[in-house]
Amino acid sequence: MAVVESRERSPLTRLQHLLHAQATIGPAVVLLVAVVVFAVLSERFLTPGNISLILQQVAVVGTLAVGQTIVILTAGIDLSCGAIMVLTSIVMAKVAAETGLPGLPALLLGFVVGTLCGVLNGVLVTRLKLPPFIVTLGTLNVFFALNLWYSGSATIRGTDMPSLLLWTGQTFTVFGTRVTYGSVMLVLLVGAMAFVLKNTAWGRHVYATGDDVEAARLSGIRTTRVLLSVYATAGLIYALAAWTLIGRIASASPQAGQTDNLDSITAVVIGGTSLFGGRGAVVGSLIGALIVGVFRNGLALAGVDVLWQTMAVGVLIIVAVSLDQWIRKVRS
Repeated sequence: MAVVESRERSPLTRLQHLLHAQATIGPAVVLLVAVVVFAVLSERFLTPGNISLILQQVAVVGTLAVGQTIVILTAGIDLSCGAIMVLTSIVMAKVAAETGLPGLPALLLGFVVGTLCGVLNGVLVTRLKLPPFIVTLGTLNVFFALNLWYSGSATIRGTDMPSLLLWTGQTFTVFGTRVTYGSVMLVLLVGAMAFVLKNTAWGRHVYATGDDVEAARLSGIRTTRVLLSVYATAGLIYALAAWTLIGRIASASPQAGQTDNLDSITAVVIGGTSLFGGRGAVVGSLIGALIVGVFRNGLALAGVDVLWQTMAVGVLIIVAVSLDQWIRKVRS
């Protein structure tokens, strides 16, 4: 009977089931088509220098998107990720520049600060039972205010920092393309998180909590502990993004990354992770970040105004969410 039902499925229904089972296929196809189209529109698009620029631009948002992904997989959202990143970058840089603290301790201090910011979000969500949207909207403003207060609204120059803090911005050449260590760190982070989510009990608990938190709790999963660990881990990942950001701009600016929180959500949604939780993959978020980077770069090379570039990304978001709604209606 199951075989007969399978044969009766229309091509559209089979596509719906395929996208439900493999969330990264759709984004991968979009990325491939975008690359081909922009390569045709501009002969400069596939040059080593331009590819290097895209990779550098994607490194920061892509790293934030990894942390954002695990939060959204639990049916949450983190609007404060960009503020945590900037605050952490200021702490790392200012402590090192003003006290002479070596690079490694300054870096570790930044990791602690980022993790604690994530823990604060997690405590407010799990203990006070507040909606993640409201919690992180509030902490977005708190962390941004702390950032301005601690930095005095002043930028810390790269020349005043230890070389380790700038390491992520250093490059090496691969087939004529300059690749930053921050980009390599992003790829390694995506690989590690993809392995953890797929092959560990913690990863399965993250998916189960996002799919149905009450069912997960009744099955014995400590959902409160899972959620708290997710926000803490995300905070640590945002601190890694702060390290990448310092290397990217060769300084620590309190005004950097103003829209990176929204860009990270955009990358996750376009990458196929459901805003309703329980479905998605961190690899898809990397592809989503690349799609955004490719679209903005390709449209710029084609001479399209920034206004229409932003509009194109907005249309992508609406299409991605609409597609997610359609995929969620899949019936076995």
